[in-house]
Amino acid sequence: MMNLSAMQAPVLLWQQMARMAWESQMVIALRTAGMLGILRQDASEPQRMVVEKANAATEALHAALNAAGRGARADRVMAAALRPYRRRTRANVRRLSK
Repeated sequence: MMNLSAMQAPVLLWQQMARMAWESQMVIALRTAGMLGILRQDASEPQRMVVEKANAATEALHAALNAAGRGARADRVMAAALRPYRRRTRANVRRLSK
């Protein structure tokens, strides 16, 4: 018999992914508006966009490997891998929507 946290894990993971997807779309829209000159944007934003993706991928890989190495369940490994991306999308929405 599964415990309650194991049954809720897929739903919580889905919620994290849905939030990140929504925030990602917001970041894409805000950056596109900035590149088109509709919104004011720092000139280094395109470079920042590329660099942060590489850094997030590296952090996500390390987080997933650490979680898997500790013997975490698959949903926790996935959640650990999502955390660096989610942190960046949340921060980008805040920063770009000012």
